[in-house]
Amino acid sequence: MIKFVSWNVNGLRACLAKGGFMDTFNMLGADIFCLQETRMERGQVAIDLPGYEQYWYSANKKGYSGTAVFTKIKPEKFVCGIGDEEHDQEGRVILLEYEKFILINIYTPNSQNELTRLPYRMRWEDTLRGWIKSVGDSGGKPVVLCGDLNVAHNEIDLKNPRTNRRNAGFTDEERGKLTELLDAGFCDTFRRLHPDQRDAYTWWSFIGKARERNTGWRIDYFIVSSSIMENVTEAVIYGDIYGSDHCPVGMSFDIGA
Repeated sequence: MIKFVSWNVNGLRACLAKGGFMDTFNMLGADIFCLQETRMERGQVAIDLPGYEQYWYSANKKGYSGTAVFTKIKPEKFVCGIGDEEHDQEGRVILLEYEKFILINIYTPNSQNELTRLPYRMRWEDTLRGWIKSVGDSGGKPVVLCGDLNVAHNEIDLKNPRTNRRNAGFTDEERGKLTELLDAGFCDTFRRLHPDQRDAYTWWSFIGKARERNTGWRIDYFIVSSSIMENVTEAVIYGDIYGSDHCPVGMSFDIGA
């Protein structure tokens, strides 16, 4: 059994300074712990994680975006980015290949206010989806994809779908791209195991006591190749964990003999 956790920490240095990151890390005890929006380079803060290997991918722009993976299980391969110059400037994708699966940690670009970055987001989605499929096909292994995908897929995945219809993260275009990914042979683990669960969110605005009122969005995911969905034993949202505007999400699956 392998336990995964994914968390957009909204700046790892800030999350560490608040004092909760290490407590959360130790409490959850994941075999593989994925981070998004680290906003730092490795070495800017010393993080002592005995028993874990650390893999980092930072944006070219200082203090922006960034991903990291801390893993107890040594991978066979570590890749930064998707091999496309347009999309590999912001430290948004880490791939680790293991013996029986491929892990992809993703921090999807936000479409921004007034959807100014939506055209770029659409190019990102199409390029990323093609790359994910090629990685899985060429490696001959199932894929575990996790991270902040910056989209609430269906109306059940956010508190106020009607008033957010054309806002970033809930446009028809963004939702459609996630549908295309799932239709390409992948499963949203949380929604597959909890098809009717409402009020299950992973991100809340800092404005208007949104978290206190649970006015949130589910935009953080574990998505797996359909071939291993039956091996997934747990998909969980740790909604009581603070330290960021996102909470961690988790998944466990039986890797098999």
